Amino acid sequence: MKIGVVTKPALVEARDTLADIEDWLRTHRVAAVWSPEAADLLPAAPASREVRGREAIPAAVDLVLVLGGDGTLLAMADRIAGAGCDIPILGVNFGSLGFLTEITRPELFDSLTAVVNGRASHDDRMMLRASVGGDTFVALNDVVVTRHALSRMVEVSVWVGEQFVTTVKADGLIIASPTGSTAYNLSAGGPIVHPAMDAMVITPIAPHTLTNRPIVIPASRDVRVAPATTAPSDGIHVTFDGQSGFPLASAQAVTIARHPRPLRLVRASSRSYFEVLRQKLKWHER
Repeated sequence: MKIGVVTKPALVEARDTLADIEDWLRTHRVAAVWSPEAADLLPAAPASREVRGREAIPAAVDLVLVLGGDGTLLAMADRIAGAGCDIPILGVNFGSLGFLTEITRPELFDSLTAVVNGRASHDDRMMLRASVGGDTFVALNDVVVTRHALSRMVEVSVWVGEQFVTTVKADGLIIASPTGSTAYNLSAGGPIVHPAMDAMVITPIAPHTLTNRPIVIPASRDVRVAPATTAPSDGIHVTFDGQSGFPLASAQAVTIARHPRPLRLVRASSRSYFEVLRQKLKWHER
């Protein structure tokens, strides 16, 4: 087995943990590939230490170990899908909330042992594939059509499959996967969708009309979003997992569909999904 180790840039608090990981991997005779950000936090490099950029890691390993927050995991999830790899990802929380990087630091080595021994539990998380013009983009959480900081609200038309849904006047529109339902979608008032559901959520951001409510649709239907014909497209921006994005050209549409390959996310076998929600959202504590 070969494990890729990726950290959030300048994650100084992970320095000791990375050194412990390197010792553990060496003791268990597991090969490692280090991202440059992780390697920079380790002691002076031995000749045998392998370092590769994030884009090259998925094709070279059997597992990606991420130390950081959900943003770091999202960036690697997109790269795994983009490389066409079917490898799991294990996220260790060094961030704040950590819906995706749910494994805690004390659980790290037990989780690694379970992976190496073939006993680890994992979830298959649906990903999204967005098409804009002739280009394709991948997202684990969401595709968001929104306005520039200083522009007016957006006015976009929405189709599900071949059926017209509505025209949305709002600060933006979120198309989220079940995994992404606890991200921007949740902040915008959308519903939590269990990750085992085969569905997508369409949620307006601060809609001008209060009757524009979130809707859950089957993931078998494509969603198409385009500037409304009566509205200028200036100031409309599309982003993917909050990691990348660009302005939409005039009359340019975004089509979002279920990605054919899910992401394999290693989870802590000691906690259910609902326990994670209770811990993160503090249910019944407020």
